[in-house]
Amino acid sequence: MLRALLLLISMSAPAFAGGHAMEPVAPGTKVAFFGITYLDESLQRETAGAEDEEARVAMLEEMVRTRFAEEGIEFLDTAPVAEEIDRIVNPAKCYGCDARAAAKLGAEYSLVGEVQKVSNLILSMNLQMRDATTGETVRGRVVDIRDNSDEAWARGMRYILKTTFFREE
Repeated sequence: MLRALLLLISMSAPAFAGGHAMEPVAPGTKVAFFGITYLDESLQRETAGAEDEEARVAMLEEMVRTRFAEEGIEFLDTAPVAEEIDRIVNPAKCYGCDARAAAKLGAEYSLVGEVQKVSNLILSMNLQMRDATTGETVRGRVVDIRDNSDEAWARGMRYILKTTFFREE
């Protein structure tokens, strides 16, 4: 099972190969984080489990905020563009609206995430960083996870952060 998970992770999506892809995110970098969108595309849409998944999304968002803060990256207040972003169903897939909103805030990058529930045991998680000026994706990773638990969600996000945003030697 672990081998299958590792194989899926390694095949899902390597870091995007852009000019910034391997450069570390420098302390003091200004980022507009627009959160993580949860999409339930499973046939088992459960209202009973929705609270658990909302809590897991909040857990992932806190993991992202904490890890970026530990590296000295500044998350800007997104309130000035909240009305604009709130009209968007999924800031991770809005044809660059996240980058444009980040530019309005004076950020260097936008950061957006998404968790797609394919079935009760298959989920796909991604985190994307885009240049606020060009809209180009400079870092991003997608992982598939095969468990719908707090630990599995946390393990997926730790992997994304460790391998794509903050390489650990």
